[in-house]
Amino acid sequence: MVLSLIWTKDVDLTSGGLQKELAFLFVPIPFLFVGELKRISKHEILRLFSFSMAFYAVFYFLKAAIQYFSTGDISVFFYHELVSQDLNAIYVSVFASLGIFYFVSQKKKSLYDNAALFVLVILVFLLSSKSIITIDFILIVCYYSFFSTIPNTVRITTVVAVSSFLFFSLVFVKEVKERFLLEYETAFVDNTVNNKIGNDSAKIYNVSLKQAWYNEKFQPNHFFPGTALRVYQFRIFKEMLNTDSIFFTGYGLEASQDKIREKVSENNLYSGYGDFNFHNQYAQTFAELGIFGFLILIAMLFLNLKNAWRHKDFPHIAFAITMIILFLTESFFCRQRGILFFITLYCIFNSVVKSEEKKL
Repeated sequence: MVLSLIWTKDVDLTSGGLQKELAFLFVPIPFLFVGELKRISKHEILRLFSFSMAFYAVFYFLKAAIQYFSTGDISVFFYHELVSQDLNAIYVSVFASLGIFYFVSQKKKSLYDNAALFVLVILVFLLSSKSIITIDFILIVCYYSFFSTIPNTVRITTVVAVSSFLFFSLVFVKEVKERFLLEYETAFVDNTVNNKIGNDSAKIYNVSLKQAWYNEKFQPNHFFPGTALRVYQFRIFKEMLNTDSIFFTGYGLEASQDKIREKVSENNLYSGYGDFNFHNQYAQTFAELGIFGFLILIAMLFLNLKNAWRHKDFPHIAFAITMIILFLTESFFCRQRGILFFITLYCIFNSVVKSEEKKL
């Protein structure tokens, strides 16, 4: 990241970006001096974090309830409205999910553990992040199928209960159902009408996955559902890679946004789409730091997953897999909270692995 100052397209943007990315330097340094974390220390850290997230969830539930009683608007309990657009539902879902995986992996759960687990599951569900709900569901099913030591009958009952909860929630909770249906209904059909943000006098048309990948021109009243937006962003990354000399160096840290704006203008899109990043950490890293930055990221993720799998530590495995998949849909390092979460947990989990290997 620092080296990209040499070739960056915008020194000011890269310099500003480096301030945000300093956590990658300063968070690992203490781990060089405090000694390797013992498993009990990791357990205490995760337990404190998980209960803190549960208290945090209760606070926002109460805040939403107060708003609901004053406005009558049920949407205050869902998605960004629950935690605010700036805080972002997806990031909070990731943080809460770590707490869920911690409580799920505890063999002996107290009443407080079960209560906190329930609160965090409700929080993730209300935040309605499609990718996080899907990842969490798959990981929890995998835990009870392959890692849990409880009797088979209890294991099967738990998996069925979790699956039933998700199914009935998607069927009967309107706000969550609409977010999942929007992706399904618009993915393969061009120009479906978006009645939620448009009206009869000013119709808004949803962009399909095919249009997002192939259309050279769009209209200002075209709307990109989540998956279509990510397909479009990866498409313009591919175009940048083909037309500009960025394979080895990238544009420089934080210096890709102006190129995204150029593509938005070139494709005749609503200008607001120029403020979106790639929504893909792999593409973001490659576009800004080139092939070597991309390979460093891949090496970190591979090492993280390798260590997690070797020690059969489910919270570590869940963290590793969540990051790998989430990076396909989010530029997680574009927010300081994402950087701090990733590098702190990365150091905690892998310091424990280092300590255990020394003992062996």
